[in-house]
Amino acid sequence: MTRFADLPRDEQRTRMEATIRTYFQGCNDADVEGMAATFHPEAVHYFPPGLDGPWRGARTIAENWRALVMRIGSAWNIERLIAEPESLQAVIEWTHWKTAIGGYLRGDEWYRFDPETGLITEIRAFYAAASDGRDEVTLEGFDYEAEGYQLVPPVDRPHPDAPAR
Repeated sequence: MTRFADLPRDEQRTRMEATIRTYFQGCNDADVEGMAATFHPEAVHYFPPGLDGPWRGARTIAENWRALVMRIGSAWNIERLIAEPESLQAVIEWTHWKTAIGGYLRGDEWYRFDPETGLITEIRAFYAAASDGRDEVTLEGFDYEAEGYQLVPPVDRPHPDAPAR
């Protein structure tokens, strides 16, 4: 079997991007198996202070995102994605919709990929700003609409499996 790091750069870039998009689809579908399959078993997801991180392990990461979909109606958009095969890293800009509580936030994540398998080994999340209690956490003065960002969640909420509110 060919190591991920030995594939042609264009193929690495395509697979890195596809892995991230598959992960986000799994998040939006609340599909634990789908999300977990994009991670190295020992992956770590880091968060800004105060958010009960880091989350360790593919299954833990996936189960925690499913729980947020069920509890606060989470849904996500990928707004921008850049993959760099030379370093086995990627960065995305995203929107996290919290439909059950009527808010959203924007942020970035840095990804690292396993050179053997191409699975995600690490995510480091950065938010647009520390939450100060507002329902919408964004960069002040940035025209998200003019820049082509999503202004509504990508999927209907609540999720069909979520308990009735």
